[in-house]
Amino acid sequence: MRTEAEMLDVILKTAETLQVEAVAMSGSRTNPKTLKDEFQDYDVVYLVENFEELISDLSWIDQFGKRIIEQEVRLGHRRLFLMLFEDGNRIDLTLCPKDYIQEWIDSEAGFTVLEDPEHLFEPYSPNIERYWISPASEIDFEKVCNEFWWVSAYVVKGICRNQVIYATDHLYGICQQELLKLLAWQVAADKGTVDVGKNYKYLFNYLPAEKEKEFSSLLDFASLDKIIQSLFATMELFHQEAQRLAQKLGFDYDKEVAEKMIEYAEERVKKFGNN
Repeated sequence: MRTEAEMLDVILKTAETLQVEAVAMSGSRTNPKTLKDEFQDYDVVYLVENFEELISDLSWIDQFGKRIIEQEVRLGHRRLFLMLFEDGNRIDLTLCPKDYIQEWIDSEAGFTVLEDPEHLFEPYSPNIERYWISPASEIDFEKVCNEFWWVSAYVVKGICRNQVIYATDHLYGICQQELLKLLAWQVAADKGTVDVGKNYKYLFNYLPAEKEKEFSSLLDFASLDKIIQSLFATMELFHQEAQRLAQKLGFDYDKEVAEKMIEYAEERVKKFGNN
């Protein structure tokens, strides 16, 4: 596997070959708090003048090495090339016309400039606050609670119809995301604004180990029975954490709605869940 120094060397040499105007790197490799491992991507942007020319003939990509698999994604005025190489390294390379630099800046939480002779990046500051969580307002708290309990009914519907994918998608994709937000607000209530990272990847660094274990136990969706168990455990944990946060911050929390939704779920699952 090529070392970080070797990868950066090939990234900069390829940029020179292509007459790239500036090069920057974002993602976990620019965050000193992130543990380094072999799975970290090289999230790189090339600011270019000759965008159309480069996307019309992609043979230059071969300069990075032999690839196992790749994807090409359109992102606004940019083009993203995702590349996994035979040596295990991965580059997520964005080609960005230099006139649309702001578009790329807005999509990133932070970046490190690797090459910029024309100082194109100089007027811009990294959006380091992109994944910061601040203490909740009462309105935001009410919205999260309403969304959680409302969408829990969709999970119940999926369970009762034996629609595993539908139920799982709403349970993890919405309900458990609202639970993660609630847990992040618990941290922010104690510590002030914190960086929880993309997809809450740093959240459990701030919480007791048993809290991560408790949340992880919710993520078994291997069967309909497991989804049912996860739903009720998720509802119970959300109900518990919402009451704690409301008490801590002096917010109103509608326990009656929560308890009625739990009762609704129990009655429907008991009636239809095993059909």
